[in-house]
Amino acid sequence: MHNPTELQKLIENAIPKIAYPANPANLYEPIKYIMSLGGKRIRPVMVLMAAELFTDEVTKALDVALAIETFHNFTLVHDDIMDNAPLRRGQQTVHKKWGVNNAILSGDVMMVESNKHLSKVDLNVLKPVLDTFNQTAQGVCEGQQLDMEFETRDDVSIEEYIEMIRLKTAVLLGGAMKLGAIVGGADEKNAELLYQFGENLGVAFQLQDDILDVYGDPEKFGKQVGGDIISNKKTFLHLTAKQLINSEETKVLLGTHNSPEQKVNAVTTLYNNYNIKELSSAEMQKYLTKAYSALNDLAVEESRKSYLRELTKQIMERES
Repeated sequence: MHNPTELQKLIENAIPKIAYPANPANLYEPIKYIMSLGGKRIRPVMVLMAAELFTDEVTKALDVALAIETFHNFTLVHDDIMDNAPLRRGQQTVHKKWGVNNAILSGDVMMVESNKHLSKVDLNVLKPVLDTFNQTAQGVCEGQQLDMEFETRDDVSIEEYIEMIRLKTAVLLGGAMKLGAIVGGADEKNAELLYQFGENLGVAFQLQDDILDVYGDPEKFGKQVGGDIISNKKTFLHLTAKQLINSEETKVLLGTHNSPEQKVNAVTTLYNNYNIKELSSAEMQKYLTKAYSALNDLAVEESRKSYLRELTKQIMERES
């Protein structure tokens, strides 16, 4: 068994060895660039961890892990275009460096590259692997679409928000776990349990991210604390507060202020008055409990689950 750090190194060593064509350079250089920017590589690591629950040959899941990481970075390239984001992991985004049209096309090719990685799995699991990947990829795109639509809607419900983050964030974690399980030789029941583990962990992860955006340590969070408040983003905290506050307080929640800092302070005070952090933490814990329940039901020796529990703890106790 390998710990998460060892599996991360395995991914990091494999990424530079991916052979992309030399030409057209403006098509493939952006792919090499975004793939080399690093990150925690949580999703491909989860593929490998899931596989290693059922097999000692972890490298048999490496191509699937690379497919998931390539797909994840494809979504980042296109998300950055939609958000007009200038930076990704502290570096210029692909569309700022190569232009929007090149970024779109490079992103499209990354989806092709993901499928090329998947095609290398054993034929006896190829169909369930492709079915799972395609369902996952489609869900992520549906979640991104809903997220964009929410920007112009004033009637988003908490239930709709949870469904959006399930699709945009959580299904990729669930899909990563299920893909690793399939390649590792898991039966259908165990593969589905790992999907439920990953999906519920993904929802908890995003709810925790919402909380950190308001209450995280600015030096550790890695991005502007209060950014969701400034942009009136419809997070779980925002939607929960909206249900509880009066009309005058709604003006504070949605209104303009003299400065971004003033708005963050005013809305955070509002959240504190209604225990929004505690309500959000309780919702996060609900999904984390579901994740652990699925992991507990997994028909695998408890000792083989230890690293997965360790990774889950690291993810959910993060400050950035």
